[in-house]
Amino acid sequence: MATKVLDSYALMAFFEDEPGADFVRGLIHKAVESDTTLLMSVVNLGEVWYSIARTNSPETADQYVHEIKGMGIEIVDIDWTLTRQAAVFKVNGNISYADCFAAALAKAKKAELITGDKEFKSLEGEIKITWI
Repeated sequence: MATKVLDSYALMAFFEDEPGADFVRGLIHKAVESDTTLLMSVVNLGEVWYSIARTNSPETADQYVHEIKGMGIEIVDIDWTLTRQAAVFKVNGNISYADCFAAALAKAKKAELITGDKEFKSLEGEIKITWI
């Protein structure tokens, strides 16, 4: 079974029906059917929440998070090991700290990171990335 990590870019593309939305939709269907394990760090879920809350409302953002939890996406809490790896990525690259948590999770789980965020380009040698 394949393991994939979604960053906030991928999930927001899905919700806003932007380029890559169909690809993410297919992954979510595979996760619901148990063919794929989809992971997202709680930090990146926070990014999704604040993006939605900022453009809509906190109540709408809460509804989206409730929906996300029913999509077969496992939300992963952050421990020191993931935090340290994220900090290492931050030290070595020009990438947002929140994005570093998605990369750290992908590295720890030996998973593919699903994104369209070009900030991750600097990590292509460290983790496997599927661009949407």
